[in-house]
Formats: sequence, C-alpha cells, structure tokens
Amino acid sequence: MKVYFAGSIRGGREDRQKYLDLIEFISTKAEVLTEHVGSHSIDKNGEAALDDIAIYERDMEWLEEADAVIAEVTTPSLGVGYELGVAEKLNKPTLCLFNEGKKDQTLSAMLAGNSNFLNYHYQSLSQAKQKITDFLNLGL
Repeated sequence: MKVYFAGSIRGGREDRQKYLDLIEFISTKAEVLTEHVGSHSIDKNGEAALDDIAIYERDMEWLEEADAVIAEVTTPSLGVGYELGVAEKLNKPTLCLFNEGKKDQTLSAMLAGNSNFLNYHYQSLSQAKQKITDFLNLGL
C-alpha cells in the first residue's frame, strides 16, 4: 500500500516533528510517498532543490499513485487543502487528523463537513497512531 502524507510546509513548520513521528509510524505499515514532509531540512520556504513547477508535478504524480491519503490538518495550509481537494476528486480514501489540543485552531468547515473524508480529532500522538492503524486496516 502507498500512502500520500500531507502536512503544512509553507503554511508553517511548527508541527514538523509530529509529521516526522507520524510518517515513521505509517512507514511501518505502508510505503509513504511523501517522507520529506517531516524532514528537518525543509523550512517554511519549502524545498530548495526543486522549483514550484517540479514540486507540483511530482506531488500530483504521487497523489495519482497513492492508495490512500493521510493528512495532518491542524496547521492551516493552502497546499494541504489543494491536495485534499485533488484526493477527493481522485476518490482516494482520506484520513484527516486534527489536534484538538491546539486551542487557537479550528478545523475548516470544508473538511469537517465533507463526508468523503474520515476526520479524526485527537489529543495525543498515540490516539492519532491508533486511528491510522484502524484506517489502514480497513482493507484499502
């Protein structure tokens, strides 16, 4: 199984370590196409080695190739929102993880109201990991 993991890059990197932890966990169960999202070498300016066109083309190919999408959506991101819209159009099973412990953040109505996405509010990484396990075990 191939998973496209989405998390904020240019929208803010404060959750980078969480992304890395989740990606490492998912990697024990599936191939993660987007391991770079958790990389400490990527800052809020994105990937220095690639221009925007190359990033877009690569990521669209990975979305097509993926069997499922898992997105950490606590930090608002235009890119993640776009990826989720594409995933929906491609009929990809999609899990959106939202950390309800961040009091200054609210899940977008465009995600919360979308019955095509499995939205999960978590308070700890262990809860998020359990939901990921459940999601991947659905036989996607």
